[in-house]
Amino acid sequence: MAAISKVLEDDDLLSEILLRTVFTTTLLNSALVCTRWLAHASNRAFLRQFREIHPPRLLGFYINKGQSTPHFIPILPQPRELTAVIRRATSSMGTYQRVPSVPTYILGCQNGNILIRQHDEIGTTFAVHQVVCPERGMDILPPFPRPQSPYLFDGTAYSRIMSKEEGDALSYLYVLMHQTTNGKHRVYIYILKHGIWRMNHSLIIQEPPRPWSVLKSVLSNNKIYVPAGWSNIIVLDMAASSFSIIELPEGMEYGERNTILSQADDVVGVYLIHVKKFQLRIWLHDGYTWLLTDTILLREMFADLSVSDGNASLLINQAGDNAEFVFLDMGRCTFLLDIERRTMHKVYEKEDGDKFFYEIHPLMMIWPPVFPALKDDPTRIVFWPSYNLLSC
Repeated sequence: MAAISKVLEDDDLLSEILLRTVFTTTLLNSALVCTRWLAHASNRAFLRQFREIHPPRLLGFYINKGQSTPHFIPILPQPRELTAVIRRATSSMGTYQRVPSVPTYILGCQNGNILIRQHDEIGTTFAVHQVVCPERGMDILPPFPRPQSPYLFDGTAYSRIMSKEEGDALSYLYVLMHQTTNGKHRVYIYILKHGIWRMNHSLIIQEPPRPWSVLKSVLSNNKIYVPAGWSNIIVLDMAASSFSIIELPEGMEYGERNTILSQADDVVGVYLIHVKKFQLRIWLHDGYTWLLTDTILLREMFADLSVSDGNASLLINQAGDNAEFVFLDMGRCTFLLDIERRTMHKVYEKEDGDKFFYEIHPLMMIWPPVFPALKDDPTRIVFWPSYNLLSC
């Protein structure tokens, strides 16, 4: 016992041991031993190193299914250390199940927070649901602002609600684009603070290409990237209160679900994923030009899965941040392509009677973990309710 105690009293060695816990849930359990272990596990420098070695993993995805409540599909197999997380994610949305005539739609999922929309005879409600803490209830968002100006047409050219990570917290932006009477467009960017939408930026754009409401816009490095026109991206720079318009890589145009943007956390810029027939390419725009970072030939992968392409088109459903993975639809099936590992497998198949496109929203392991408050005594045992191990 003396030898074990001596080993565990070595701070450097303890950090190495904690780095090998692999899973966030295991790290949280280890932090419960005493406040000294908690201090090591919750240290920001240690957490940065832990994330570099063990990045948050994909747990599964939520899928919108018409009139029914969205449900969770886990990516299997998963380690037993994540069983409780998977179980909670699977049952979480049932907390808000509504009658069939009042459907719930998922608009986005980031760091365990699901942005949902519910529409009934009274109106439309937007709210945020915490996957692992459904007992807290939904946070209802206030009505979206409507700017009043005699120079605006009544119609809205583009509107989108987006989430933004600020430190360990999550905030929401509302982007609104109106056409003015002189043919220009005014962009309003609001941020939700203390339950109130506050205008953060207002820009005038001269004759921009028409934004796509059905294509994914992303917020990356304090810039909002909006697909527009046949082959453009409108870039709204919130730091500089300016805008720019960039072209897609040469020869590329938006088609039927052939292109998607992906947020870049690891570099400055934005990723673009494009599929044509059975070739998938990944590009990075670094603020100046497009760089081709990867090309993947998919036909052989589908052949290994004994999937016959027939006459079905290969379409992009969703993509992860940093272009780490892509969900691809072909026929009745959805496949998950892991870009780094070069692996692909089927994760979903439409049921009989399903005719429409179902949008996927990936659920990643929540980061950073939430630790209890530290006390002064480093040998003091930490008592912490077990349900908080999954706290978001």
